[in-house]
Amino acid sequence: MSGLLGRLGGWCARRGAVVLALWVLLAAALTAGSLLFPGPVSNNVAIPGTDAQRAHDLMRDGFGPGYDRGGTVQIVLYSADGPLIDERRKSAVQRAVDAIRRVPHVTEVLTPYRIGGLAPSLQIGLITVRLEGNDASRLAETTRALSAAAEPVRRLGIEAVPADSGTPADKEIKTGASEVIGVACALLVLLFAFGTLVAAMIPIFTALVSIATGLGVISLLGHLVDVPKQASIMATMIGLGVGIDYALFLLSRHRKLLDDGLAVHDAVRRTAAGSGGAVVFAGGTVIIALSALLLGGFPMLQTLGWITGISVVCAVLTSITLVPALLGLLGHRVDALRLPLAGRRRPADGSSGWTGLGRWVSRRPWRVLALSVAVLAALTAPALALKLGPLDEGYGDRGTDARRSYELMQAGFGPGSNGPLVVVADLREPVTDREPAPAVLRTLKERVGAVEGVAHAGEPVLNSAGTAVMLQVVPEFAPSDPRALEVVKAVRGLRIEGASVHVGGEVAGMADAGARIADRTPMVVGVVVLLSALLLLLAFRSPVVAVKAALMNLVSLGAAFGALSLVFSLGLGSGLVGMDPPAGVDMSYLTTLFFSVPIDSYIPLMLFAVLFGLSMDYEVFLLTAVRQAYLRHGDNRRAVAEGLGSTGRVITSAALIMVSVFVAFIAYPDPMVKIFGVGLAVAVAVDATIIRGFLVPATMVLLGRYNWWCPAWLDRILPDLSIEGHDEEDPGEDRERDLVGATRA
Repeated sequence: MSGLLGRLGGWCARRGAVVLALWVLLAAALTAGSLLFPGPVSNNVAIPGTDAQRAHDLMRDGFGPGYDRGGTVQIVLYSADGPLIDERRKSAVQRAVDAIRRVPHVTEVLTPYRIGGLAPSLQIGLITVRLEGNDASRLAETTRALSAAAEPVRRLGIEAVPADSGTPADKEIKTGASEVIGVACALLVLLFAFGTLVAAMIPIFTALVSIATGLGVISLLGHLVDVPKQASIMATMIGLGVGIDYALFLLSRHRKLLDDGLAVHDAVRRTAAGSGGAVVFAGGTVIIALSALLLGGFPMLQTLGWITGISVVCAVLTSITLVPALLGLLGHRVDALRLPLAGRRRPADGSSGWTGLGRWVSRRPWRVLALSVAVLAALTAPALALKLGPLDEGYGDRGTDARRSYELMQAGFGPGSNGPLVVVADLREPVTDREPAPAVLRTLKERVGAVEGVAHAGEPVLNSAGTAVMLQVVPEFAPSDPRALEVVKAVRGLRIEGASVHVGGEVAGMADAGARIADRTPMVVGVVVLLSALLLLLAFRSPVVAVKAALMNLVSLGAAFGALSLVFSLGLGSGLVGMDPPAGVDMSYLTTLFFSVPIDSYIPLMLFAVLFGLSMDYEVFLLTAVRQAYLRHGDNRRAVAEGLGSTGRVITSAALIMVSVFVAFIAYPDPMVKIFGVGLAVAVAVDATIIRGFLVPATMVLLGRYNWWCPAWLDRILPDLSIEGHDEEDPGEDRERDLVGATRA
């Protein structure tokens, strides 16, 4: 493979202008296409085969408009100066209702002046709007139109706030400021790493082209498949990080070869053959990990996995084609516009601080191993307290409509009103005589209302065919409260003669998602670890290295989950990352800084897939350097020190860039984005320092020649997929290296 990549890199270097023009035109065309013909995004969080999905399917069967996803919007009214039943306020509310009725797709508007429409204080009320024929993917746009129609009440001093009637997939996530901050931080790191403005701009430029291409493809794919709204942010976070990192690895190798006296095109070819192969394998592990989410059993998570993988594919393609093209075009001008006091050259003897660290570790591997394990165990221990659960709008950013409506609903109708359950009973025999009300309806309401934790059970409603009955249930607990899940289980456990009870709604849906993901997590983890280890086995022809690398990546994941637990579950940093305390808590100084935040059940599995792939990147680059050194002279301790010395600076720079990008996204107000940002940043930082700087070198020194041991029978059947670029060098050297470094059984 290295020979193919070398020839591809050489071709791109010789035709740099053509390759550059093609990439720029492709990125511009895809971006223009996504702007002119934006693909719809999906808010479909359906989980086939679950009880909540069965309830939602029955809701759409003859109960009238407004019961499909995105079919109901509520506007919460709050009169701070007096009751809503005052004649002037009542008249303003009626004018607002009339204006709402004129909004397209509105079929029914329920005023606050109905049973259950006003809070006991009479100062908070609900306008319920039912829609028909509305595009569910445009729920946010429709909600804005309905809110604008409620202007008559605002003129009288009544607050009118649209409630968040959507799902997590409905949220529009825009992160422009975070992206700019991430790119700016990455540029600063690159300037210090390379010391020249031209060299620093190459990874930035290629990453931006990669992201533009990937986001354009993802947007246009919305016309063919359901693309969640979270797809763009995940693609941007991962694509920006790996895009800059992959180009950084190639550029660092190229500049070293130029310093060694190679001609420009020869240096590009050697870079593409060696570091280019490492990029392909590193990107392959990320894609494998993301693709494994297809086994998660959660359609939204499955789509997020392979859609995010598109950004990684684009990053790999730009790295092995666009970067060589730019290097060929620039030639020795890659070091132009040098900055003072930055990017200083290493000593003439090739030594560096990282080489010294490698030698220090190799002289005391047992002590380094014990200390590293102790530190990582301490970082991982808090993960035992990780708190999973629905993350409701009570944790949203203050000042947003979703958070304000949540607070008003909680104050007026109780915490459970923000996450009502929809109980739908499938009747075994159709009801033909509706007067008087059938006994099964009375029994259903009585039994459901008697469940512990139920604050209110509404009136049962039959569908048009008389085959199903529906009632809305308000729990005593907020959606994020674990006790709300117990209410769901209790209602589902009811056995009513003549009916099968199903429970839907946001809380029930997230409960089913959590159960499905918990069932599938062992399989997803096993597949990711197995396939990644297999890929490393093909790359380095060493079972020991493959297994060790997989275990090391799991260790870095433990540290990431420990950090998430400390910051969010234990609440020691939730306020420090910019989150607001949940609705309903006292506003003392301490509670504004330290408060517990639940983590949605799908986030850990998504983080696992992303982090496992990203951690493997640094493993591949470090192992490639150690392997090359070992094949030169066969001294394992020296090879570990040299490998760490040659990659330490570039891996540290790459990690700093990725951490900067992820930390920049923590500034975004959405809690989900903050959780991803913290988890990704901590995992990359731990992986690039403690694990790659100490734990991996120590274990490799202790394993000695067994690092590269391979049974003879396995060596014969493995294809030759060397990523080190040896076939680009002198064949005589290859034979000598094989004799020195190979270990066979």
